[in-house]
This record gives sequence, structure tokens and C-alpha cells, in this order.
Amino acid sequence: MDNTKLNELHKLERRLRTQQIDRRSFMMGALALGLTVPAASAMVSKAEAATPKKGGVWRQGLTGAGTGDTLDPAQILDSYMINVSFGQLRNCLTEIDSNNQLIPELATGWEASDDASQWVFKIRQGVEFHNGKTLDSTDVVESIRHHLGEDSKSAAKGIISAIEEVKADGKDTVIFNLSGGSADFPYLMSDYHLGICPAKPEGGIDWQSGVGTGGYALKSFDPGVRTVTTRNPNYWKEGAGHFDEIVTLFIADVGARTSALLTGEIDGMQNVDLKTMGRMKKMPNVVAFPTTGNQHITLPMLSKSAPFDNIDLQLALKYAIDREEWLKKILQGYGEIGNDFPIGPANQYRATAEEIPQRQYDADKAKFHLKKAGYDSINLKLSMAATAFEGAVDAGQLYSETAKKAGINIEITREADDGYWSNVWLKKPWCASYWGGRPTEDWMFSQVYASGADWNESQFDNERFMKLLVEGRATLEPTKRREIYVEMQRIVHNECGCVIPMFSAYTQAVSAKIALPENIASNWGFDGEKAGERWWYK
Repeated sequence: MDNTKLNELHKLERRLRTQQIDRRSFMMGALALGLTVPAASAMVSKAEAATPKKGGVWRQGLTGAGTGDTLDPAQILDSYMINVSFGQLRNCLTEIDSNNQLIPELATGWEASDDASQWVFKIRQGVEFHNGKTLDSTDVVESIRHHLGEDSKSAAKGIISAIEEVKADGKDTVIFNLSGGSADFPYLMSDYHLGICPAKPEGGIDWQSGVGTGGYALKSFDPGVRTVTTRNPNYWKEGAGHFDEIVTLFIADVGARTSALLTGEIDGMQNVDLKTMGRMKKMPNVVAFPTTGNQHITLPMLSKSAPFDNIDLQLALKYAIDREEWLKKILQGYGEIGNDFPIGPANQYRATAEEIPQRQYDADKAKFHLKKAGYDSINLKLSMAATAFEGAVDAGQLYSETAKKAGINIEITREADDGYWSNVWLKKPWCASYWGGRPTEDWMFSQVYASGADWNESQFDNERFMKLLVEGRATLEPTKRREIYVEMQRIVHNECGCVIPMFSAYTQAVSAKIALPENIASNWGFDGEKAGERWWYK
């Protein structure tokens, strides 16, 4: 079949898949193009399987919840509430799609000034909140202001701190004036904290009700236990939001999640036990699959407090970990080794091994830096919990064994999963953490490594780094941006009190009854945490 006929056939297939034509019309068209009956029938079956169907209850078992969870988008801490708030209830101005590309969401487009210090967003018209209110620019302005100001406790404050003014210009336009240029600003508007909520007449937003413009409306919310949402019949996104209802359960124990999936109590789970991933991939009633993006594991130290305020001690701990062993025994190969900076394989300006040589396990170098720090040996405590990352406690034990050879005695403190992110992370001197990564270098650095950022988990404070952060944000020329971001990665690699040993794949499994689209986003688990929008029952 020549290319012209092949293109026509693909057009027919897309029309069938999007229900613009029926099976009979497709068969007639395909046969006219020279396709055989069996081949045409096979294409029909494949297209029909890829056509979303409405209905059913999607029950998902997730980790990363706690009794302190809240519907306030500014206070989202982990994957459970990312999925509920960002993946079900609310939309942002922009979105990372299933191909990991930036696309408009509640905005229809945007333009920047020549120096990228002003951005003008056009707001989508005809969108309704769950309570029937029509979306307009005031809702956007108040939703963004919710994260700004000196008294703000928003976790997004670090990435949008450059906003000096946000204002409405009519019902469909919002203008952002920044303190300096920001080439990546539209990406920042896709952050899961920046979901748009209805504005209150007196100012501020109504986040308490959970009302949003998303594909599902809130039915019940039991923090750290269970959330139920129902399909929004007036959802503005065409071809999205297919389930009648979503039941989101917090199931901390991986064995319990796995059992629930295999017995049919739930239809999908995140964070598959990596030791059983291979077996689950062979099961006929389950589809188990990894997606690889920028998710990474970190071991942050509170580096403004002794003994972690010593850079040589930090380097000793970086050399004392066997990354290859972690990748093999903890991740079972589902990932890649890290090099003590947080920029991942899906980022544009990630440093190469030539630019920053890979740090390897070296007990002698660890001893050398420990001695420079003033210690012949040292006793340290490392707080770990399963919710930090799958296999965290086992990983800690491996680390303890390799560090001993350098005179570093690490006691692994097993912490409770519930409340880990509020009671341990950012509070205990040394703990385990993980990050989904961010689409841009500026975003990752601004939110987690900028001096004073709320989520600066290692208390990193470096004058040169901060100067480069501002410079890189305003630089539009790609070659110069690369030079800046590689230098920033080198500074974190050598001078930040955070061990970053691995980039880990998202591992998930669903019932074979669930239909998955051809492309699945890897910026978060469960298709960018938007499974509720993008998946359906066969």
C-alpha cells in the first residue's frame, strides 16, 4: 500500500476510534483502499479497544497519605493528594500531557514580553465549577494569590516567588508581572499546588469544599483513609473523565495493596513491590508496568546543624553509599544510579558524565573526607519509612553495611508511615525522601534547593547557586542556559548536604479490565496522576 493510501487508512482509523464513523463505514473505506477483510477486522478490534467508554467505579490503592491531609492545594505533600486534588478535582492553567509535553489547560494560550518578565494568559471560556459557577479571570487571580505573600505557607511559594503582581484584565485575561525574566513560567503554572478554585466574593478562594473544574466532584473525604469522587457530567475536556466514580484508598503496606489488587478489591495500585514486579508482569489478570521519568530518591541532612554542617562529612556520606548495589537489590534494575544532583533523564539540561563524572562507592575516599571533617569514626542516625520510597528500610541497611568500612556507623531508625511527612521530613536531622522531579531545571532548583524555599529539605544555602538561579531563569539562549544549569548541578553535587543515590521508575499495576492509552505520562505515577481522566474500563 502506497503512502497516500496508508495515510487515508490512518485517517479512517482515527475517525473510527473517535466515534466519527461506525464499523460498517470503516470496513467499506478500508476495503476500498485495498485492505483485506481479516486485516480490516483486526484494525476495527484494535480501534474499538482504544475507544474510551464511560462507566464503572475505579478503585485505586495509593501511598503517601496521612491524617493531616487537607483539601488546601497549597498544602499538598505527597502522591495521594496530588492524585485527588490535581488529578480529579481541579485543573491548572497549563498541563503536562501524556507525551510529557506542555499544553494549555484552563488557559488557551499565553504570550511573554521580550524579556519574559511579563506573561499574559488567556483564560478558557465556558468552563464551569462543580457548583455551577462560571470560571473567569478573578478565580485565577485569587487562586494564585492564595500562594503569595509573606504570611503564605504554600509549598509552591518558592517557585512563584518572582510574581510581583497578578491581575485580571477583563473576564478572560490574566497578567503576571515578575521581578525578572522567567523563560519557563508557563511550565510553573502546571504545578499541582496551583489548581484553580472558585473565588469568594470577599476575596480569597473556597478550597474547603473541594469544588473545582476537574473531571470529578468531591463526594466524601476522610483524610488519610478514603476519598470518593463522582464524574462531572459537565466536564469541559472532551474525551476525558470516563469513570462514574473514583474511590481512592490509602493502603500503606505494599503486601496489602498487592493482595487487594489480585483479589479484585481494587483496580489499580501504585508502588508495586519491586521484588514481585517481574512475577506480576506475567499474570494474565494484571497489567504491571514501569514508567521512567525524573523521580528520584534523596537522603537530605539538615545541614545548618552539626555534624551535617560540615561539607567533608557530607562528601564522606556520598562516597560511603554503593549506588550500584541499591539499583540492583532495591530497585531490581527499575531505574538508574544518581549522581547527587536532582536533574533527571527527562530534563533538557541534565549534566553528562563527561561534565560531572559519576560518583562511585569508595570507602577510602569516604575515610579521607571523614578525617578532614575531624572524625576517625562517627555514629549517625538515619530515619527511614516505607512511605519514603519502596524498599527504604532495606536500602538503609545496605547503606549501613557499606558505610561501616569507612568508619561511619549508621543506625537506621524505622519511623511510622502515618505522619512521616509532617513529623520526620524537614524535622529529623537525616532522613529519606523522594521527589517526582520537575519538568524544568529552574522549577526543581527553585522549589527544593533555593535558599529559604519551604521545601529546601537539606537547608542548602549557596550564594553562587542563588546568583545562577536568577540568571538561568531569565536567560533565553539554550547554550548559555545549559552552561548555567550544569554549573548549578555541579555545585549541588559537591556542596549540598543531600545524597541522591538513584532515579527510580514509577511502578504500577492495574486490572486487565482497565484500558490504557497508547502513551502514558511519566512525570508522576498513574499517567501523571491523571488516570481518572485518561483511563477507562474495556
